[in-house]
Amino acid sequence: MAQANTTGNSSTKRYAPTGRAAKFSIGDVVKHRIYAFRGVIFDVDPEFSNTDEWWDSIPEDVRPKKDQPFYHLFAENDETEYVAYVSEQNLLPDTSGDPVRHPQVAEVFENIKDGRYQPFDILKH
Repeated sequence: MAQANTTGNSSTKRYAPTGRAAKFSIGDVVKHRIYAFRGVIFDVDPEFSNTDEWWDSIPEDVRPKKDQPFYHLFAENDETEYVAYVSEQNLLPDTSGDPVRHPQVAEVFENIKDGRYQPFDILKH
């Protein structure tokens, strides 16, 4: 898990190689721009950091650019909970105010403050 920006504090940003700050922070609740799922961010990669196999599994016509932040989410849809890896270009803020029901949320975050999940103190760096 990445060490930077684990406080959920938007003033502490991860930077992509392009020098631009990540739009979202750990603890933010987001939703996918196209697909019907949402989740809470628990880690941020400044740029794509997954396998080539994963990358190649994305249809080329919807494959995002690699040189942008990618987010690890405790995700959920109407049917199940899972971990998702999503490019910044495909995320929007989720303003529903609904809690994320993923069971691992309680292992990483202690509460919600001002619409953002707060990580346990032990995880803050």
